[in-house]
Amino acid sequence: MSERKVLNKYYPPDFDPSKIPKLKLPKDRQYVVRLMAPFNMRCKTCGEYIYKGKKFNARKETVQNEVYLGLPIFRFYIKCTRCLAEITFKTDPENTDYTMEHGATRNFQAEKLLEEEEKRVQKEREDEELNNPMKVLENRTKDSKLEMEVLENLQELKELNQRQAHVDFEAMLRQHRLSEEERRRRQQEEDEQETAALLEEARRQRLLEDSDSEDEAKPAPPRPVLRPQPTAILHEVPRRARRPQTPHPTRLAPPP
Repeated sequence: MSERKVLNKYYPPDFDPSKIPKLKLPKDRQYVVRLMAPFNMRCKTCGEYIYKGKKFNARKETVQNEVYLGLPIFRFYIKCTRCLAEITFKTDPENTDYTMEHGATRNFQAEKLLEEEEKRVQKEREDEELNNPMKVLENRTKDSKLEMEVLENLQELKELNQRQAHVDFEAMLRQHRLSEEERRRRQQEEDEQETAALLEEARRQRLLEDSDSEDEAKPAPPRPVLRPQPTAILHEVPRRARRPQTPHPTRLAPPP
């Protein structure tokens, strides 16, 4: 069975590679490459936002008559995802960045603007020092003062780190854990005591209510009846003899 993928090719004995004609391709020819948007941009035609990292099938070409320290500069052509307008940008090896040419505006250039501002300030300072020797002395004094402040701050940070290096964080965590457990135990004991006091108070109140209700419902006991003893007549004082009854003067005696 023959190989499915041929790795070796046949070269005849009279093969001469110098006789192969060379293609004369234009220098500004374009290649189709797959790339991602190197920065955030906004289309000038429709206002569509194109975010950094969005993939495009772009055309790449070499910019003629533009080099930086022997490095070629490339231009890329992409199309807007909404209106299909053409957008072009090229490489910027001097600043290790990309430069927008036309078709869109670049957004969020805060870092780039900051770097440009720093370069401008540095250039102005060099120009001032070139023509004013007093300015050179003043700038050196400011730089030395700033350097001393930085060294003092660095020394303070080192001392702080050394103090913190002797701190036992495990012991601190253990102490914090023990204090939390003690606080929870105390809280639980207080809650139990309060619950027991409330239950005792409720029990006493219930006993008082039950005793009051029993007193109200219980009738008064009857008084005992005193019965005369049979021998009590012997101890009584004899009463005086009764007087004989005389007839009333106005009443006549009955006839014999």
